[in-house]
Amino acid sequence: MAGNGKRNIDERLDALTMNLELLSHSVEAHDRQIDKLTDAVTKLVAVTNEDATAIRTLARLAEAHESRIADLEDSRG
Repeated sequence: MAGNGKRNIDERLDALTMNLELLSHSVEAHDRQIDKLTDAVTKLVAVTNEDATAIRTLARLAEAHESRIADLEDSRG
């Protein structure tokens, strides 16, 4: 620093450059983290869609069984 406690232009530029580099590294780290999270969410969505399909299939099977049971009960009745 200059003798009076104020930074000269070179010191200020150096500090600004350092801050910019730190910010840049931070943004890059966040970008990598966002990419990982995006991949994880994409996988979760795929699994959820598969589960939803399986649940719909099971619901149709349950309805078919209920219908068969109702038909058997009616024929005995």
